[in-house]
Amino acid sequence: MCGIVGYVGPKQAKPILLQGLKRLEYRGYDSSGIALLTERGLMVAKSAGKIANLEKMLSENEFDSSLCTHGIAHTRWATHGEPNQLNAHPHTDGRGEIALVHNGIIENYRALKEFLQRQGFELKTETDTEVLVQLIRYYYRDDLTEAVCEALAQVEGTYGIAVISARHPNTIVAARQGSPLVLGIGEKEKFVASDVAAMLDHTNKIIYLDEGEIATITDCSYEITTIQRDKITPRIEEVSWTLDQIEKEGYDHFMLKEIYEQPVTLRNAMRGRINLDEGIPRLGGLNLQYEELRRIKRLIFTACGTSWHAALVGEYLIEELAGIPVEVEYASEFRYRSPIFPEDTILFGISQSGETADTLAAMREAKKRGVTVLGIVNVVGSTIARETDGGVYIHAGPEIGVASTKAFTSQVMAISLIGTLLARMRHLSVPQGQEMLGHLDRIPEQVDRILKNDQAIREIAERYHRADNFLYLGRGINFPVALEGALKLKEISYIHAEGYPAAEMKHGPIALIDENMPVVVIALKDPVHDKVMSNIAEIRARNGQVIAIATEGDTEIADRVNHVIYVPPTYRLFTPLLSVIPLQLLAYHIAVLRGCPVDQPRNLAKSVTVE
Repeated sequence: MCGIVGYVGPKQAKPILLQGLKRLEYRGYDSSGIALLTERGLMVAKSAGKIANLEKMLSENEFDSSLCTHGIAHTRWATHGEPNQLNAHPHTDGRGEIALVHNGIIENYRALKEFLQRQGFELKTETDTEVLVQLIRYYYRDDLTEAVCEALAQVEGTYGIAVISARHPNTIVAARQGSPLVLGIGEKEKFVASDVAAMLDHTNKIIYLDEGEIATITDCSYEITTIQRDKITPRIEEVSWTLDQIEKEGYDHFMLKEIYEQPVTLRNAMRGRINLDEGIPRLGGLNLQYEELRRIKRLIFTACGTSWHAALVGEYLIEELAGIPVEVEYASEFRYRSPIFPEDTILFGISQSGETADTLAAMREAKKRGVTVLGIVNVVGSTIARETDGGVYIHAGPEIGVASTKAFTSQVMAISLIGTLLARMRHLSVPQGQEMLGHLDRIPEQVDRILKNDQAIREIAERYHRADNFLYLGRGINFPVALEGALKLKEISYIHAEGYPAAEMKHGPIALIDENMPVVVIALKDPVHDKVMSNIAEIRARNGQVIAIATEGDTEIADRVNHVIYVPPTYRLFTPLLSVIPLQLLAYHIAVLRGCPVDQPRNLAKSVTVE
């Protein structure tokens, strides 16, 4: 959700913090703010709206920040309190000596607020965060770290925080519980941030804070303990992400760049994992022996949003390929019911960031019940990656666009490899396995071919970008793709769109169809092709406008629809890897034509780290 960045070192802090905020803006852009430590105390500047507004405010400020080498900054996705200047972070104590930035939700803030008011504290904002900084002030006795520990001991909820004080120059105190936080270790300089991207300009040496840890950092030192003050010996990791991966590199938007990266990211998801000689994937990260894989009797996927759609693809694929019953659960609902875990059940949590709060909570609940919990994540060192028994990294690289694209296809590729492995552990022969992996190996080149149709897809977008509603239809394994296509359009163009199984159209949605209703139908050459063509006929009979995703070589469909976008043929259970690409491009071009902020759609954030 919110983005945090802090710096202490020999350089000017302001440009480093502002650049870090820009790297994190995908996490929230309702407001932003910065606190710098000066010779005269704390200087705090805050602005509603995007970071450009904060930059403008700072450029017009007469204060000279050139000597400020120590500060914290924040970009907000609002939870408690309107997204205005008053509620923007950093928040300060009543004396203006302590400043704090926060990502998370303090669930007991009302009780804490009442306590502080009884002690004579005056709170000015609607936020839960102001309560925390005032609580730190209440406990402060010349030791900032100790005051933060005592305050956090009273807190119920989640937080990733960074705190500075005018009385402690050259020091930042950071802590996490439920919200990601990383330290950057540079030469005589240190960083703290919600995400590695904020500090990648300066260092690739990273320490991931674990749950319940607190760090005190200066330019030349760092100390990490638990909130209870037990010392921690951290592990410094080197991240492999590069600067060009978090830059647009000539593309108008990160989303477009990430769509076009998919031939590479899909190849990365497979790299080193295909044994063609034996027709079997190599997935050592699962940490399961072949005998354990054979014993699996039930598989559960839990996820949110786009990752949930990837899980639905996995349900179709694994049940058919491997014959294992699969359930797909919304992570946000999973732990609030009473799930049943028979013997030999495996649970997979899917999350691009590896920090999705609902998914993490669902996985922890399963782990409490003794279930083997695995992850499919993108970010190495993320909380889910550290807490699971094993899993698969998708190796998609940083995904900056809020609307996920390359992570989805990489997740589906990882699931396709898992499904093929499980099938080979059961009934799939070596030649059959070789055939499956051969199809997967050709997918990146086929995606590249689809991307060459970009201009034709843009022309379709020009025809329909003023529509108020869209309907997306698919059957079988491409029904989840219809859901994902509708979600992409909703996220970035603000057009109401719904995904449905094609046959379900007759049970309600058909009432909406008229000459103004564009309907996107995934109509590939597969066992249900004839059924889908009947559904198309039903739409056309009511003057609906049909945009079909069809298989190359299907010449008949062009006469039955308004527009057709072709994708290459592949094994039918792998078709979602191809059919989703035109839907990503269609959503992108419609959003651009409508003048929408593609990479930063309203009310959304990239990583949902609060429940």
